[in-house]
Amino acid sequence: MSLPQKPYAELEEPHSAPTKLPDDLPILQMRSGQLVDLMKRPRILLVDDNSDELVLTRRSLVRQNCEVVTASCVIDALKQIATQNFDVLITDLHMPEPGDGFTVVSAMRHSQPQALTLVVSDYPDVQKAMNAILLQADEVLVKPFDAKQLAGLMDRERLTSLPSLKPVKESVASILNRDVAILIQHWLARAEEVKELAAIPLAASDRAAFLPEMIRSITARLRNILETKASDSTTAAAVVHGQCRYRQGYTAPMIVQESRLLQVSIFETIQRNSSTVDFTTLLPNIMIIADEVDLQLQQTISSFLAVQREEVALASAVIAKEPALAQTN
Repeated sequence: MSLPQKPYAELEEPHSAPTKLPDDLPILQMRSGQLVDLMKRPRILLVDDNSDELVLTRRSLVRQNCEVVTASCVIDALKQIATQNFDVLITDLHMPEPGDGFTVVSAMRHSQPQALTLVVSDYPDVQKAMNAILLQADEVLVKPFDAKQLAGLMDRERLTSLPSLKPVKESVASILNRDVAILIQHWLARAEEVKELAAIPLAASDRAAFLPEMIRSITARLRNILETKASDSTTAAAVVHGQCRYRQGYTAPMIVQESRLLQVSIFETIQRNSSTVDFTTLLPNIMIIADEVDLQLQQTISSFLAVQREEVALASAVIAKEPALAQTN
């Protein structure tokens, strides 16, 4: 049997030219059971306490058609993670303390586990720690790094083919310890919305000075799940808090309002981490939190009133002395 002499192109059935797709038609791909737009500009959280490097890196990423949000410290980065969604995190490792970047990476991993996390460092030997770091960061880069290196790591295929991470179950105590900075930021934001509290002119650091130690006391009780009853121990931060608030011009009802905002902020933190919280101990944990916050409030109010009584007694003593001094003169 002889083969046809016509070229293959002439043997094919005639067909019309392929239809050109509209330029603005989104390209979609399945990721974790959801359709993802591959043409979407990647949103990047860029974190660095060096303002010059922050500006230069941002410009480089913007030229690569990336949408960049910057943060110059850990607290600012945690606030951005809590309020916005990102495709990529690029964070400096030392800000200014060694390992500060991993605090940011850990928060991103728990809050937005699908985000690509990159850590950059001035120290070449950081590559030796890669095996330990891989559980948190996807990649470690040594400064100065090439922007093209970032482009390769952040290509569309990489961003849309990340494995679905199984969230590890965490205790409420671990969540509060990890997210304490975010919790305090949310508490401050709520306090500023209360007219009576905002009327007291205080720096954020002074307004929230008592919170870290109080939260540590709460998590200390949470670690012993059987300890549902309040202990007899006094939280030193609660006592000092009451004394400071009296001198700062607060009233007892204002302290009660602060305590209520603390409970709301704690429960909001747990809700934000509902995908990883260990529900088997959640109910007794909530009971302990409510009891411990109330106990701290009681200690704070007692301390507040004790200072108030001392001030009143001192003022009364001064007034009582004035007639005697007048008669002497």
